[in-house]
Amino acid sequence: MIGSILTGAVALIHFCILVLEMFLWDKPPGMKAFGTTAEFARASKVLAANQGLYNGFLAAGLCWGIWLGPAGDPVKVFFLLCVMAAGLYGALTVSRKILYVQTIPAALALLAVWLA
Repeated sequence: MIGSILTGAVALIHFCILVLEMFLWDKPPGMKAFGTTAEFARASKVLAANQGLYNGFLAAGLCWGIWLGPAGDPVKVFFLLCVMAAGLYGALTVSRKILYVQTIPAALALLAVWLA
């Protein structure tokens, strides 16, 4: 149960990232969240929307794993590992903040799923 709750929290994080990247990237909330300027946001809007879509796929996969119940644990593990890989890469290449927003929540959810 705790594994599914934490997995749901990670899915919610990625759904929020989807909204920020796809719909709010060039708006004040998006620019504030990612520390970008209006000029950069305008120039990179299409790329950000693409990133947002991928975050949506991660959220969908995590929700699918939850929906499957105990049989969905392998699905949860796969998508949580994907989130962790993306988070580690982002933390190394973009901002250490990504480690705390993405990677650590996914690692905690993964640990809870494994321990269940």
